Amino acid sequence: MVYNVIGTMSGSSLDGLDIVFAELTEVRGQWTYVIKASESLPYEQEWVEKLAQATELSARDYLLLHSEYGHYSGHRIKAFIEKNNLDHKVHFIASHGHTTFHVPAGKMTAQLGEGAAIAAVTGLPVISDLRAMDIALGGQGAPIVPIGEKYLFPGFQYWLNLGGIANISAMLPEGFTAFDICPANRVLNGLVAALGRAYDDGGQLAAGGVTDEALLNRLNALPYYAESWPKSLANDFGTNTVLPMFQELKISVQGKLSTYVAHIAAQIAKSVSELKNRMEDPTAPAKMLITGGGAFNTFLVNCLREQLEPLDIELVVPDEQTVSFKEALVMALIGALRWRQEENVLSSVTGASRNSIGGALWMN
Repeated sequence: MVYNVIGTMSGSSLDGLDIVFAELTEVRGQWTYVIKASESLPYEQEWVEKLAQATELSARDYLLLHSEYGHYSGHRIKAFIEKNNLDHKVHFIASHGHTTFHVPAGKMTAQLGEGAAIAAVTGLPVISDLRAMDIALGGQGAPIVPIGEKYLFPGFQYWLNLGGIANISAMLPEGFTAFDICPANRVLNGLVAALGRAYDDGGQLAAGGVTDEALLNRLNALPYYAESWPKSLANDFGTNTVLPMFQELKISVQGKLSTYVAHIAAQIAKSVSELKNRMEDPTAPAKMLITGGGAFNTFLVNCLREQLEPLDIELVVPDEQTVSFKEALVMALIGALRWRQEENVLSSVTGASRNSIGGALWMN
């Protein structure tokens, strides 16, 4: 079976809307993919502010924004279809939306971007609300990307995504597991904003800074890092808990960036060490696929490589398109599995009572 699917993803780093048009092929349970078109559409400043402030809105205004962002996404997708001559070639759209509230303990998660609005604008079937069923079944609702790593990226023992939040997946003897490690680009971008920049290109500023050991110890001592998985982070952990720890400190922005890169690398190494100890042969060499915007941060990747060298783990950064659009591609796969009414969220990852078929289907 062949499915021509558009997958979309809006990450917590607020850098834009990622859109992928992929040909997904299933033969006797084996999936392959070809990305036929892809684009990352930066948010206008107005939308950066709207999305960043969404959690502060009244219920009425939040729902109005939910509808507005759905129509906005629909028009961006429609323009993508026209630009790439995809009329009558797309079977359906799988939209992740933009996560705002994420409270697994209260069995609630919310992503902006009303599926009905996207379907109305594009005239195509839309699958949205991809995390809701897992949350209802008592799961963390995150990460949901591991199903894509299982089917689309075999040959690795670990899969690391360096997005707004750093999360990791691993194949353990008892099954697939994954969890959020720590805030990543959301905090780094927040720190470098003080210099009027959107991001630290290649980690050059961080590389020129001096790590503040006292701050690094405080960051590493945050209670979340002592919790066992399954676990997941809301976006506001980075903005409301981590970033305030940097305020009032009389150290340079470069020093802050260097310190936080060291923190990310330390927490990833800690998590990988714990995972490796659960493998059948903890001493065996292993491979890790790194994707997400942070994979372009050369300084961060080099720091991570140093931390993981004693664990005999080879880091692999794939081609630029895979790095940038892996999550949107996986949303397309999750949509295809939902279309087939097959399980697309793994309870071994999220802690839900069972695997589930996640996603609401909006038909024209």
